[in-house]
Formats: sequence, structure tokens, C-alpha cells
Amino acid sequence: MKTLGTIDRPHAHDPQKQDPMPTSVNELPGSATPDVNTTGAAVSRQNRTHAMQLIPEAMARAQMHDRLRQADVERRATRLITARRMQRRAERASLRARRALAMAVMN
Repeated sequence: MKTLGTIDRPHAHDPQKQDPMPTSVNELPGSATPDVNTTGAAVSRQNRTHAMQLIPEAMARAQMHDRLRQADVERRATRLITARRMQRRAERASLRARRALAMAVMN
């Protein structure tokens, strides 16, 4: 069978003018589902093309979700570090105040 064009460069860009998708050898006649049979091949091909066009959008959305999650984790880590630093500073100030009070009571 000589087929014009390839998957990457089809002979006709309009799905209605393309050849129907071949059925597999193991498939019995009449066993194809309605959206995959030869009459629905153009629709199936069109849906596949639409889905493939949406892949970069889905990948970008997933990547953005990962970046937002990572930024949230980094913000929480920064807040934790700042809180610990402030706690140590407060403890040192408390010790200084205790010492000052003790020195004032002793004199």
C-alpha cells in the first residue's frame, strides 16, 4: 500500500480529506467502537490533534503549579527561620533583663 504523506506531514491537512485510519489485524470486523471505526476516523483524528495541541498548555499548567508549590514551601521555610531568629533574640533580651534586675536588687 502506497500512502502519500506521513504522520508528521500529512498529504492533506483537512481531516475530512485524509484516508481513514487502518484497523488493526487482530480486530474482528464490526468490533470497532463507534468513535474509532472508519466513518469516525476523521473525528478521532481531529480530537487527537486537538488533544495534542493542548499538551503544552497542560504541561505549562503543571509546571506553574509546581513552581507555586515550591515558592510556598520556600516562603514557609523563610518564615520559620525568621521566627527562630526572633525567638533567640527575645531569649537573649530576657536573659539581659534578668541579669539587669538581679544586679539592681543586689546593689
